[in-house]
Order: sequence, then C-alpha cells, then structure tokens
Amino acid sequence: MKKLTTAVATALLLAALPANAEPVQLSYKGIGLNGELTVPKGGSLGDGVVLITHGSLAHHEMEIVVATREALLERGIASLAISLGFNVDDRKGFYDCAVGPNTHKRYDAVGEIGAWVDWLKGRGTDRIAVMGHSAGGNQTAIYGAEHADPAVRAMLLLAPGSYDTPGQEASYKTRFGRDLSSVLEQARGMAPGELLEGVPFIRCESATVSAASFLSYYEPDLRGDTPSVLKKSPVPVLVIAGSEDKVVGDLRGSIAPQAGENLKFVLIEGADHFFLDLYMEDVADAIDEFLEERW
Repeated sequence: MKKLTTAVATALLLAALPANAEPVQLSYKGIGLNGELTVPKGGSLGDGVVLITHGSLAHHEMEIVVATREALLERGIASLAISLGFNVDDRKGFYDCAVGPNTHKRYDAVGEIGAWVDWLKGRGTDRIAVMGHSAGGNQTAIYGAEHADPAVRAMLLLAPGSYDTPGQEASYKTRFGRDLSSVLEQARGMAPGELLEGVPFIRCESATVSAASFLSYYEPDLRGDTPSVLKKSPVPVLVIAGSEDKVVGDLRGSIAPQAGENLKFVLIEGADHFFLDLYMEDVADAIDEFLEERW
C-alpha cells in the first residue's frame, strides 16, 4: 500500500472523528471573514472553545491549523479556526500577492480576533481560549493584553513571533535584495492612502501597497515585542516553543524567564516551527492540561 500523504491522512482522520464541523462566516467591516467551527459530538460551545489564528498570510486550513484542530478534538476540545481577512472579502487559501492594492495593516488582526470572540459569546460560551501561531501568536498576545474580557480565560501562543527592527532590515535585504530603510523613507513621505508600486512586502516579491499598510508592517512598534506584551496580559498564558525552531528566535531565552503564576512556558524538544506529526500530540497535551485548570 502506498504511504498516505500527511494531508490525505489528516483529512481521513478528521472525517472519522466524532465531531460536528462546519464552515462559518462573520461580516466584519464590509467583508466576509471565514472560519471552521469544530465541536465534539455530544459537546457544546458552552464547554469551551479554542479560537485559533494562523501565521503570516496563511489561512485556517493550513496543515498546522488542521493538525491543531484534530489533536484538540481527540481530547474533546472544541475549536474555531479563523482566516484573517486582509481586506479581502471571503478570502480562502494563502494570501494572493497579486491582489491589490494591499491596504491591510498588521494589527487589523486584533480587531478581527475580538469580533470572533463576540461571535462565540453570542452563541452561548463564556469559556474561550485565544490561540495564535507565529505572527498570529504576536497578534493574539496583543489582543489578550489589550482586552480584558471575562469570557477569555486563557491565551495559548504557539511559537509566537516578535519583530525586531535590525533583524527585519537584514532579512528584507537578504530576501529581496533591497534596503528596507529606503522604502520606509519613501513611505513616510507619502499620504497614508498613496500607493507604493512594485515593492517587496511581507512574502510578496512585488506588490502594490498603501503607505499606511507598508508602515504598519515595517515601522518599529513596541507591540511587536511579544515578550514585553505578555507582561501586560490580564489572563493566564501558555507559550509553547520548539527546540529546533529557526523562525522566531530564542523563545527560551526571551519568554521562559517570565514563567510564573500567570505564564507557563513549555519547550518541546525536537520540534521545529510547525510541530508536525507526533510533536502536535505534545502541543495538545500541554494545552489540555493548561485548560483543565482554567475552564
């Protein structure tokens, strides 16, 4: 028998698991936002829901998000995985760099997370854990730090990203062969709605992007420093890192020292940035244990 691909195996397993899964949509600021709600059979939203936000320019059906939903479901935990809108109506799949002009801002996500929290509360739950991976981890941390909602009982950050200006400038130069400082200088001299043409932007080699959008992603912003943001969190936080993660830097050095009553840090040995295969079981076990104490 041929070995099943990870995607096919995941799809078959999800189909076999006892659950009620359905696509859902939320109208927000004139666009439709998409998500996938998964509730164990016999369970309800009132039992608690993990609201999952993906990483940079991704979507709620990417492999790590599906694996997270699956592993939580195996433990009887409901989830709502969402796709950020990026100012695109009914967005599906990875963000299309050809869509333009790009007008979304890095922290639009904070408002969208809040809208989905309200959506869940409107459907009968006051037990919500907000979760984010990578860039979504930083955005989730900001939401948790800035919104003291009694229904949000916990934050779960999986390999959360941070944004440091020197590292960002070097990365931009290495990846795109252009100086970030020169594009920033150009954007600063423009009106917020004016458009930069043909500039590298996030993962896009060449994009049309508003000055305000470009500055929101590349201008220094204290909210980009996730370890500092976590110090302001009014809710308990679980941070999960992989020992072999080469994407988000040394979380063990930057976040683990904050561990205490309000913050738990878990390092999964051998895992990289995406925690695939058996490493996701370790992630889900850590989440399950953390939520048992708070739900």
